[in-house]
Amino acid sequence: MEVKIIMDHLDRKILNIIQREFPLDARPLKVLGEKLGIDEDDALERIRRLKKGGIVRRIGAVFDTGNTGFTSTLCAAKVPADKLEQFVDIVNSYRGVTHNYLRDHEYNVWFTFIAPTGGKIEKSLSDISRETGIPDIISMPVKRRFKVDARFKL
Repeated sequence: MEVKIIMDHLDRKILNIIQREFPLDARPLKVLGEKLGIDEDDALERIRRLKKGGIVRRIGAVFDTGNTGFTSTLCAAKVPADKLEQFVDIVNSYRGVTHNYLRDHEYNVWFTFIAPTGGKIEKSLSDISRETGIPDIISMPVKRRFKVDARFKL
């Protein structure tokens, strides 16, 4: 459940740092806290509050799938409202799904899928279609990669 929060200057500093300079350390929040003049527990509590407030969605690495030997695709599905929850639950149960979101479009559920091969992705999409009864799932593999630097100065 998201709650409305008001960010202070330290919250903004934390967000600026963790976007590109998340400490690679056994205790990253201790390092982050030291950089900001706060303790590890305060850094953790602030991040938890930012997550609960919907400011932070996730913290994790972003890999270039091509350089790791994997392949990826953007998928879109046409899902009736009464099957939405079941469809999303099944899609989210697949390890290769990194995220999904709703769109106001005929194809209303979009998600990314990463796997060792395109064949593995196609098999998984076929399985998802069979498990959910949703036949309209399209795969749009990367043809040309664009690097978007989604960094926000706060």
